[in-house]
Amino acid sequence: MFRIIPLLTVVLLALQSYGQGFLKADGKLIVNEKGEKVILRGMGLGGWMLQEGYMFRLSNIGQQHRIKAKIEDVVGKEKTNQFYEAWLANHTTKADIDAMAAWGFNSMRLPMHYNLYTLPVEEEKVAGENTWLEKGFAMTDSLLQWCKANKIYLILDLHAAPGGQGNDLNISDRDPAKPSLWDSEANQQKTIALWRKLAQRYANEPWIGGYDIINEPNWGFEDPKDTRGTSEKKNEPLRKLMVDITKAIREVDTRHIVIIEGNGFGNNYRGVLPVWDNNMVLSFHKYGNFNTTGAIRNFLNLRDQHNVPIWLGESGENSNTWFTEAIHLAETNDIGWAWWQNKKMGLNNPLEIKAPEGYQQLLNYWAGKGPKPSEAEAWKTLQQLLENLKIKNNIPHPDVVDAMFRQVQTNATIPFKKNVLTNNTTIQAVDFDLGRQRAAYYDKDTASYQYTQGVNTRGNRGGAYRNDGVDIKADSNGAYIFYIEDEEWLQYTLTVPKAGKYDIAFNVSATSDTGRIAVLLENAPIGEEILVPNTGGDKNWQLTKPQYLYLKGSPLRLQVVAKKGGFNLSSIKLIKRK
Repeated sequence: MFRIIPLLTVVLLALQSYGQGFLKADGKLIVNEKGEKVILRGMGLGGWMLQEGYMFRLSNIGQQHRIKAKIEDVVGKEKTNQFYEAWLANHTTKADIDAMAAWGFNSMRLPMHYNLYTLPVEEEKVAGENTWLEKGFAMTDSLLQWCKANKIYLILDLHAAPGGQGNDLNISDRDPAKPSLWDSEANQQKTIALWRKLAQRYANEPWIGGYDIINEPNWGFEDPKDTRGTSEKKNEPLRKLMVDITKAIREVDTRHIVIIEGNGFGNNYRGVLPVWDNNMVLSFHKYGNFNTTGAIRNFLNLRDQHNVPIWLGESGENSNTWFTEAIHLAETNDIGWAWWQNKKMGLNNPLEIKAPEGYQQLLNYWAGKGPKPSEAEAWKTLQQLLENLKIKNNIPHPDVVDAMFRQVQTNATIPFKKNVLTNNTTIQAVDFDLGRQRAAYYDKDTASYQYTQGVNTRGNRGGAYRNDGVDIKADSNGAYIFYIEDEEWLQYTLTVPKAGKYDIAFNVSATSDTGRIAVLLENAPIGEEILVPNTGGDKNWQLTKPQYLYLKGSPLRLQVVAKKGGFNLSSIKLIKRK
């Protein structure tokens, strides 16, 4: 696992909030038993108890029960059951929690699937009874012990309620052929009973940070056409169920925070308020919009109007720039947060799950675009996927962690990798410094605002190597920077053991000769602009003509500016003159 950078460690020590007994709501703040303000810095353990298709390049399949059926089709029921047992054992372990605590997280949000704790209503032998399953409770017990060992809080989140709580089917593994949570009194009663059971079990556990009782309801109660629930005015069934759940919790647990979410994926509180409990927190979720006070004004107003804490209970799935800005916005307004998510296939999380060999063949078959693999082939691929889930086999993304913690507190940059100059040094262009936009690099498109009308930015257009705004592609020869626009720039911190004369050249590819590169040392221009040649194609790489530099002192910051873009950049060559 990647090491914590020394400067980052200092910042994290200053940020670390060690538990001091039960958390509680105190006016507009979450506090510990000493009355000290606690800013929750959390991570959602998505994909562990509940798979969502997009996490594993299975968006076309969607819900977990459908993914399970696809797996059963290729390896049979027995092996499918083995697969899911191993999945639960491998995905999130004490090593994952230890790592996240070391990075600076002080809380975990556990997205629970109800079917690990109790049977679906249609499988109960006696209507109205609840059969309790030890699996989910045992997993939660283990996770709580790992959190305790690291002095971090665990927030329980009912992500998949009985029957499913919304029209976004993936979120709650909902089967639309069966009654939803809102269509079935039996599902609602099972939900209430499950929360009472959980609260009874963990009533005396101070490291339980709270109960997030229904994740992201999205339902049209008044108007079925309002499938997302964003236009609902009354939300009466939602309020009633949450009041009933709270009452059941309070029968056995009077100390833990109850966290509520509005309709419309947690954000529509019309008709839900006022609060009905004196130890309650309002959660809101934030994705793909601007990181301005205006973007969260509604929730700040609710906090002031009802004198209740608010919590950014889920956010993420964006670029590092967006992460830094969103977390800074939250914390400067005394709002804690829980990110989504710790690992999946893709690079915008601290850990990335590698796709195993043969996985594309499975995806092609499941999408109706390829032949069915043999059972042996499919099982080999799935077994490798299970191994790839383990943290020791994940691809770490230290740039994500740095953006979520150190960069929130400082505009300073630090090296992504150590660049100690020798007589002949090659620096990969993608290894520019860690830091904020306009500090470590400048790119004209650094984040995705997919839920902001009229804004069509993407961040890293290549989706490779790093989660910063710089556009990076990867091929069999490695990662390189592409889609370079005019005036975009990158910074590299150099260690120069001994002052001396160097030649610098850039490994580029281009389909025209219009590109121009300027070199700066400590923000001061050095020499003439370097011409980028027409190399005859994006895959044809060539070194530019070298330019003389005199390098002295360490650390020394080298800035590379595309005065005129339209080329690709693979590496930087620094050769010491004799």
